[in-house]
Amino acid sequence: MTRLINGLSEIAGDYDVLFCDVWGVIHDGRQAFDAPCAALTRWRSERGAAILISNSPRPSPEVARQLDGLGVPREAWSALITSGDATRALLAARAPGPAWRIGPERDNPLYEGLGLAFSSPEEAAFIACTGLEDDENQTPEDYRQSLARAAARGLEMVCANPDKVVQRGDRLIVCGGALAELYEDLGGIVRMAGKPWAPVYDLACEVAGGAQERPLDRRRILAIGDGVATDLAGARAQGLDALFVASGIHARAALGADGRLAPDQLEAVLAREGASAKFAMASLAW
Repeated sequence: MTRLINGLSEIAGDYDVLFCDVWGVIHDGRQAFDAPCAALTRWRSERGAAILISNSPRPSPEVARQLDGLGVPREAWSALITSGDATRALLAARAPGPAWRIGPERDNPLYEGLGLAFSSPEEAAFIACTGLEDDENQTPEDYRQSLARAAARGLEMVCANPDKVVQRGDRLIVCGGALAELYEDLGGIVRMAGKPWAPVYDLACEVAGGAQERPLDRRRILAIGDGVATDLAGARAQGLDALFVASGIHARAALGADGRLAPDQLEAVLAREGASAKFAMASLAW
């Protein structure tokens, strides 16, 4: 059974490093969450490194600027690793392409300096996906026919954002992972480097190891996140203890009407996804 805790301070002595998710844990895409940011800031001042791991398809400098704009204090994190950072190696290995690029223009920094060319689906050598081109109005079904033709051609998809949905304000917005899921259903092959896949964790461990004097002990890393299929699955695959934040994308299923953790509902959410977490909180707090 998952242990329900009220604050990070209850277990802080057991860990040296945090790997913390971003969307749904410390902000909702509109504004920063005060209590989680304060908890991470206190962790850094009293315990050790807090490495943010985001499935954003953009490189970390771009996401850092976004966090600044949302009001996430720099004191709340030691370093930032993104799926975009890890995915650039997959893209560079396929340069010059050409690639059929799927995603909004705001994700273009992902491709800078890689020497990739872009083309139509009919002429592309592979698919480079960061998300829906218009995530406010489109769904994956808008891409079904084009993706089906690409799958029939045997094109590989490199998906830079494994998240299927993220929280934006009070809405859930469809992400690149949903397109990747559809492409696999159509018989296509998908490659990803973000959570829950190993490359993004390898980067995070490299950074975390350089931030402390003694060798990194993976048993003393705590992974925090609100995504069952990404954060919890990734932690499990890496052998890391996980803290599930229930107020994110699974809030409706895991929380009671009063906004508090409902143990039976929580366990049902985890069981439905075949997931596990050592700890759970309604939202991150000290």
